[in-house]
Amino acid sequence: MDVNAYLDRIAYQGARTVTLETLRSLHRAHMFTVPFENLDIGLGKTIVCDEDRFVHKVVDEHRGGFCYELNGAFAALLRELGFQVTLLSARVCNADGSEGPDFAHLALRVDLEHPWLVDVGFGDSFVEPLRLEPGLEQEQSGRRYRITVRDGRYGYAAHSEGTWKEQYSFTLQPRRLSEFAAMCHYHQTSPDSHFTRQRICSLAMREGRLTLTGDKLIETRDGKREERLLNDRESKAILIQRFGIELAA
Repeated sequence: MDVNAYLDRIAYQGARTVTLETLRSLHRAHMFTVPFENLDIGLGKTIVCDEDRFVHKVVDEHRGGFCYELNGAFAALLRELGFQVTLLSARVCNADGSEGPDFAHLALRVDLEHPWLVDVGFGDSFVEPLRLEPGLEQEQSGRRYRITVRDGRYGYAAHSEGTWKEQYSFTLQPRRLSEFAAMCHYHQTSPDSHFTRQRICSLAMREGRLTLTGDKLIETRDGKREERLLNDRESKAILIQRFGIELAA
């Protein structure tokens, strides 16, 4: 891997030592520069669980991706820098409280003095790693998160609208990237997958988040949300100007 090219892609100029501060800085840099997006699915381009292809897409094509791509590429970068990284399989929680299947989401564990939950591929989520310690309430930019544990499964929960909502559950069993291939295929082909129903491109900002979903642009700054409808020409312009993504004609 060309580490310098990857670090340039995420506009990172900090230390490369294997420390918590470096991990935090890399995580923030990735969240602020590489969007969560599923645009290739709408274009009919096949996404394959291959680490080199993930890195090429993020770095050389200046694109984003969904969880397998983003966390797969980030794991490769972290390993190259000397971090101890483990792939984790997660089940995403539905609105009714039920859980989806295993391998529906790829998250990462990074072991330093303590273990940390690392995830740059879950959309509107934590921008810095969470300490993998159940019950510990962790605040980032005015938002609260915590790790839960129940019946041998860990969970990641976020505090929203006055209540805790579990986002996904996982075990600490190490996984291989190839084990996510079937669900990666499902997410980009099944009519039941939310990724095939509507395109999305979303990027964290220091003061909020910018999201293009369908024909709607949603911008949140300092807690204030604005929405506006876009035509196709405006959508393409927003992708280029705000997300740095220019799709082939």
